[in-house]
Amino acid sequence: MITDSSYAVDPWVLRETQLHLDVLPQSESVFALSNGHVGWRGNLDEGEPHGWPGSYLNGVHELRPLPYAEAGYGYPESGQTMINVTNGKIIRLLVDDEPFDLRYGRLRSHERVLDLRGGLLHRTCEWTSPSGTTVKLRSTRLVSLTQRAIAAIAYEVEAEDAEVRIVVQSELVANEQLPHRAGDPRVAAALESPLLPEEHDAHDMRLRLIHCTEASRLRVAAAADHFISGPPPTRTSSESSEDVARLTVTSVLQPGEVLRLEKLVAYGWSGARSLPAVLDQVEAALAGAASTGWQGLVDQQRGWLEGFWSRADVEVEGDAEIQQAVRFALFHVLQAGARAEERAIPAKGLTGAGYDGHSFWDTDTFVLPLLTYTFPESVAEALRWRQSTLPAARERARQLGHHGAAFPWRTIEGSECSGYWPAGTAAFHVNADVADAVVRYVSATGDEEFERESAVELLVETARLWRSLGHHDHHGRFHIDGVTGPDEYSALGDDNVYTNLMAQSNLRAAADVVERHPAKGAVLGVDDEEAAAWRDAAEAMTIPYNKTLGVHEQSADFTDHQVWEFEGTHPDQYPLMLHFPYFDLYRKQVVKQADLVLAMYLRGDAFTEEQKARNFAYYEALTVRDSSLSACAQAVMAAEVGHLRLAYDYLGEAALMDLRDLEHNTRDGLHIASLAGTWIALVAGFGGMRHSDGSLNFSPKLPEKLARLAFTVQVLGRCLRVEITDATATYTMVRGAPLEIRHYGRPLTVTEKSPQTRKVPEPTARPEPRQPPGRRPDRRA
Repeated sequence: MITDSSYAVDPWVLRETQLHLDVLPQSESVFALSNGHVGWRGNLDEGEPHGWPGSYLNGVHELRPLPYAEAGYGYPESGQTMINVTNGKIIRLLVDDEPFDLRYGRLRSHERVLDLRGGLLHRTCEWTSPSGTTVKLRSTRLVSLTQRAIAAIAYEVEAEDAEVRIVVQSELVANEQLPHRAGDPRVAAALESPLLPEEHDAHDMRLRLIHCTEASRLRVAAAADHFISGPPPTRTSSESSEDVARLTVTSVLQPGEVLRLEKLVAYGWSGARSLPAVLDQVEAALAGAASTGWQGLVDQQRGWLEGFWSRADVEVEGDAEIQQAVRFALFHVLQAGARAEERAIPAKGLTGAGYDGHSFWDTDTFVLPLLTYTFPESVAEALRWRQSTLPAARERARQLGHHGAAFPWRTIEGSECSGYWPAGTAAFHVNADVADAVVRYVSATGDEEFERESAVELLVETARLWRSLGHHDHHGRFHIDGVTGPDEYSALGDDNVYTNLMAQSNLRAAADVVERHPAKGAVLGVDDEEAAAWRDAAEAMTIPYNKTLGVHEQSADFTDHQVWEFEGTHPDQYPLMLHFPYFDLYRKQVVKQADLVLAMYLRGDAFTEEQKARNFAYYEALTVRDSSLSACAQAVMAAEVGHLRLAYDYLGEAALMDLRDLEHNTRDGLHIASLAGTWIALVAGFGGMRHSDGSLNFSPKLPEKLARLAFTVQVLGRCLRVEITDATATYTMVRGAPLEIRHYGRPLTVTEKSPQTRKVPEPTARPEPRQPPGRRPDRRA
C-alpha cells in the first residue's frame, strides 16, 4: 500500500523522492502517461524491475472464450481483453559491461516527477555499479497530446568520477512476458504472446515491428527513430527479429561527459487496413514527429496543457493534499479521453489492464460530466463511439427479446462481454446513463449538429428499450422489473429507483428531441404514437416509497429485507463480494455503492429537501463502499443536506483512492471514475453545481477546513469562474456573452464586466448520520 509520505505534496507536480520496489506496480499506474489513444505505464526506462509492463493502444484487444459450466441462452460467447502492445519505452543501459539494474549496486538517489502542467514524466538517478563506477541518469518521457500517435523519450547518461564505457540499447519489444496473477476477479485476464509477427525492420536509426492479433484480427505497427549526441567516437548499430528491434549505441565517457538519446515512437493500428497501409500510417506519423523534434513536442505539450488548465483548473485553499489530488485527477481524466476520438474511455484509462481494459457506465456517469464542462470536444467523441456501437446494442436487445438498443455492461468494441447476468447484464441502467450524458452534453454546449446527427438516434434507441423492458400494471403505473441498479449487492430488483428515475428522464428526452427533429425521428421510424407512449411511461413511472419509515426504497420492498449483520463482519472481510456468496448479499440490506443516493444527486428534482436528508441518513447506515464509485456521490449529497464535515472526509477518500492505494488494486491501473469524482465532489458537492432543464444552478457551501474553492466551467461557449469562501460566492464571466445562472434558486446575470457576488447561507443543522461499523471514511486532519 502506498504510504502518506510516498509522494511529496506539491500543487503542480507529483514527486517521488525514493524508489520503493514493494509498491512499484502502483507507481507505474500513478506515473502512467496517455493521450487516450496511446498509453504507457510508468515503468522504469530499463524495463526491469517492473510490476506490470504496459503499452496500450485504445481499442486494441484480443478475444478469448468465456466458458460456462452450464450453457444458457443469451450468454456472451467471447470476452475481450486489452492487450499489451509493442513496448517502445525500453532503453537498456550497460555500464562497463554491467547492466544498469536498480536491484544491484548502490542507488545513491532516485527521483521521479510527474509535471501536471507540462505533461511530462521526469526521472533522475545516481547509481554506482557493483564494480564501483558511478553514473548519473536523466530521462524525460511524454505521450503527445498534439500528435496522437506519438510518444517520446529524452535519455541522458553522464559519467561522474571516472572514464566509463557505455552501451545503450533502445528497443521495440513485442510479446513481453507478463507476471502471473490470480485471486481477485477484478484483475485482467492476461493473454500470453497475443501478437503474431508480420514484419520487422531495422536500418540506420529506424526500427519497426508489425504484428497482428490472431482472433480479433487487428494489425498493430510500432516504429521508432532516434537522434543521438555524444563524444566521439560514438557508434550505432541496429538489428531486428520477429519480436525485437534494437538500436545499440556505444560510447566512452570521460567524467562530466554526456551521451544523449532522443527516441520518437509512433504507433498505428487497424482492423481493416492492409499491412502496407498501416506501415505508411506509422511511418508518416514518425516523419511528422521527427520534423517537430523533441523540443517541439515538449513545447506543443506545454502549450496544449496551458489552454486546458486555463479553462479547467480547480483551486483549493486550506488543504494542500486535496489541491494536488484534484489536479492529479484532472490530468489523468484528461489523459484518458483527450484523444480517444470515437473510442471508449476504459475504466482504468490506459494506465493498466485492470477490468480487461473494459469501458463501463463509469465513463458516462462520472467521467463525461467532468469533461463536458472542461473539455467538451472529447465528450462528443466518446458519445459518437457509443453511437457507432448501436448495431451491436440493437442486436443484443433483440437477443434479449426487446426493442431498441441494449448497451453492454462491459465492452471494448461494443458487444457485451460480461458473462455474469445478475450484477452485469441486468444493469440496464447503462442505457439511461448514456442518455443522461447525451442530454448533459447538448445542454452544456448547444451543439445542434451533434443533437441532430447523434443525440436523436441515441435517445430514441435507448428509450425504445425502456418502453419494451417495462410494463403498465392494471392501475396504469409503469414498472421496470428484474434489473440491477448501481448497487451490485442487490440484483434483479423490481422498480429500482435509480433505474426508474434515469429511465424517466431518458423517455422524456427522447420524446422532446424527436419533436425538435421530426425528420430525423421519421427516418428512425418514430411516429406520434410511439413518442406519446414514451411520455405516458415517464409520467406513470413507479417510484417506491416506504411511508412508515419515511424513505424511498432502493428497489421495491428493499427496506423489508433483513439488515446485514455489520457487527459480525470483520474489517478483513471487505470487500464483501470476495468473502461472502452473492446469494447472501442479494437478500440483505447492504449497499455496495451509492445507488439511491446517486439518484438524488442526478435527479434531485424528484425529491424534496427533507426526503433527501432522511434518505441519505438511512442509506448511510447500509453503504459499505466496496466500490471506488461511491465516495464522491456520498460527498455530493452529504454536502447538499448539510453534513459538510462528512462530505469533506468522503472527498478525501475519492481524491486519494490511487495516491494512497485505498482499495489495494492501483497496481492494475488508476480508478478514472473516482478521479473524476474528486472534481464532482468539489464542484457539485461544495460548489453545489447542478445543470438541469437548461439552467445552471449553484448552491455553494464549504467545510470549515477549506478557506476557498475556485473553479472554471465551460457552458454554451462561455467560460464561467466560480469562487467560494465561507461567506460569499463570486461568479465571473472570464470569456463569452452574458449568462443567466441561479444562486440558491435566485436568478442573476453574469457578464464580463460585472461579476456577481452573493452571500452563502449557513447550512441546515441535522444529526450526524451513522455508517456501518468500521466503514466510516477516515477523518481528514
